[in-house]
Amino acid sequence: MIKKLLFLVFLIGLGCSAPSDRKKETEKDLNKHVLWYAQPASKWMEALPIGNGRLGAMIFGDTINERIQLNEDSLWPGGPDWGDSKGSPEDLDYIRQLILNGKTSKADNEIIERFSNKDIVKSHQTMGDLYLDFDHTGKVKDYRRSLSLNDALAEVSYTIDGEEYHRKIFATAADDAIIIQLSTTAQAGLNFNVNLDRPEDEGHKTVEVSSPGENQISMLGEITQMGAVKNSKPKPLDYGVKFETLLQAETDSGKIYSDASGLKIEGSKEVTLYLVANTSFYSEDFQEKNRLTLENLGQKTFEELLEAHKKDYQELFARVDFSLGEAVKDSIPTDKRLAAFKKGKEDRGLITDLFQYGRYLLISSSRPGTNPANLQGLWNQHIAAPWNADYHLNVNLQMNYWPAEVTNLSELHKPLFDYTKRLVKRGKNTAREQYGLEGAVLHNASDLWASPSMQARKAYWGSWVHGGGWLAQHFWQHYLFTQDKEFLKTTAYPVLKEFATFYSGWLVKDENTGKYVSFPETSPENSYINEEGERVALSHGSAMGHQIIAEVFDNTLKAAEILDIEDGILKEIENKRNNLTPGVKLGADGRILEWTKAYEEPEKGHRHLSHLYALHPGSEITEADSSLFEGAQKSIDYRLEHGGAGTGWSRAWMINFNARLLDAKAAKENIHKFFEISLADNLFDLHPPFQIDGNFGYTAGIAEMLLQSHEGFLRILPALPDTWKKGRIKGLKARGDISVDISWELGRLKQLTLKANKKQQVKLKYEKKEILIELPGDNQEVILNSELKKKQ
Repeated sequence: MIKKLLFLVFLIGLGCSAPSDRKKETEKDLNKHVLWYAQPASKWMEALPIGNGRLGAMIFGDTINERIQLNEDSLWPGGPDWGDSKGSPEDLDYIRQLILNGKTSKADNEIIERFSNKDIVKSHQTMGDLYLDFDHTGKVKDYRRSLSLNDALAEVSYTIDGEEYHRKIFATAADDAIIIQLSTTAQAGLNFNVNLDRPEDEGHKTVEVSSPGENQISMLGEITQMGAVKNSKPKPLDYGVKFETLLQAETDSGKIYSDASGLKIEGSKEVTLYLVANTSFYSEDFQEKNRLTLENLGQKTFEELLEAHKKDYQELFARVDFSLGEAVKDSIPTDKRLAAFKKGKEDRGLITDLFQYGRYLLISSSRPGTNPANLQGLWNQHIAAPWNADYHLNVNLQMNYWPAEVTNLSELHKPLFDYTKRLVKRGKNTAREQYGLEGAVLHNASDLWASPSMQARKAYWGSWVHGGGWLAQHFWQHYLFTQDKEFLKTTAYPVLKEFATFYSGWLVKDENTGKYVSFPETSPENSYINEEGERVALSHGSAMGHQIIAEVFDNTLKAAEILDIEDGILKEIENKRNNLTPGVKLGADGRILEWTKAYEEPEKGHRHLSHLYALHPGSEITEADSSLFEGAQKSIDYRLEHGGAGTGWSRAWMINFNARLLDAKAAKENIHKFFEISLADNLFDLHPPFQIDGNFGYTAGIAEMLLQSHEGFLRILPALPDTWKKGRIKGLKARGDISVDISWELGRLKQLTLKANKKQQVKLKYEKKEILIELPGDNQEVILNSELKKKQ
């Protein structure tokens, strides 16, 4: 019992090693994950992110003119008033007939004209900026700007004329605020101005800044988008989410003055800034909510707020501990380490930092009760962001949540589930009005208002009906990992059933084969050369479409069986599943076909590898079928030979593919490529420009290299690179609600520790060894050695 208590204390980061135990002390040091820099950020992609799930900020760390760029996840223009659908069932019949008649080029044009809300520009937006302008005049020395991933704490420190200056900044979910403490040893204290501001929207001022109290600044505004576009035409939006950002300053000494321009602080040795923000999306009384939050903050000391923040954050972050046996390079700034990595010097400590950074970013941008992480997570400095910083459903949003289950952050999946349920509600209207079908359908992109409609200027980009089918996978995977039967009953099955119902009505029987085909189909953002030599997108079936439909049918049927449900639609789903055109077929050259025929590809190195969905994140392609396994590998080789995986998220997906193919060498090569071409100095993923999905995909890929459970058994160290001679990872999760700790030395498994809530039999595979073991449940540990034998 004592041993278990000590282990738990170590995991949550509250205990410390005995001073005499040098080995434990060294291991503890290996697990520090700190990004730090010897200079302020000169641009946004060098600034450091903090977030509490809903509120976020980017820390620049300037010593004279500090900028802290602010975000909130619901700051969108407009409302849910742009409609759920366009087009009719008759339009669908017309387009299908064009495809059957071989007129795919015309079909491409017609599907956009009849169904798509073209070129929508309606973006998530910045909340503005907090500016701190100091009166420093001396030379700055000993500068350090850092972000502790272990504590979710940003710090800035430096000296001027021998006097110390220090800032601590964190975004607390425990108290729903951003807290900034500034302190100095200088006799004259701190002297600086505090201001809030926000960029104008095409000359349109969107906020009013005032001082409601002698130590407060309020920024009250409404999100507009005067440059909004719908159907390729200007559609100015002068309405949207209303918000207030409220800042309050407190000091132990000195004076605080307020005027129309902000606050002026003089002669203070220590100042604490409390920043709160709320919006009309979450609460009609958002201003009153701000004031109540400030009142609660005022009842606690800075130390109490920081301690509550660390406790709340570490309960999530400290579940997983990862080391590759390389000492922390505290003396070298992160940007210098990254520069060395880009030149070919592997930094295994930075590999583990980036893994934990992905977990840090998910904790910071997705908490129960918030919106899901968007295309930039939470962090966005724009009025009109790249790709609207929206929710792209053809890989990007899903990739954001790939690390959630396997890296032990299951509850952070909840915002995605809540959002998907909103999408389903509107997607049922789309299915009925646009296609004349029951169930729900989602296309390729959406926004805060859960728009389900088609949004594309070209057919290859967005005339795709599987956004919902892919999201449905996350519901099923959450059940597999957590074994939460109540979630399966009340949340997962209803969503699965809606998408399965739509697909059941959507499929058309091919009179030549007797099989059911999905069409019009596309393979996301890709195109092919048809029989007439034209570059086109629409097709009579596609690999990814059929793979997703098969998966939705299978998971719906399995869920119904587990729950002992007998819905009338289930027999139809089972029949169509049994007679569905296969989604995984080999071409003459041994590659997986992307479409139902082997067409010439104009972009042989296309960034999407949609036809390999069944390899990852799906599970249809496994080692059990060597021909498909080899076909997937040939498909990847072909893409890379022609310049594929150029974008950050695509490279991250490639790491996951490599892991599933048990190819440690290729996984390591793509990790190195990811570091070399896809990371900014602050370790944000570069698409380019910034997209956060690559960060999350990388973290998931590392986990896949060390543990897999999608085949019905646990693979241990399935894709361990040869240079990772020594390491350990604690707290990964496997399907079946199993916690897994792995350590290895000289490239060989040293110890494996498993525990589960429920008693169960588990099959393990390590290299060529396979065994069955009994897990006793009640989170009792089972410890195995390198031979997979129980340790006494």
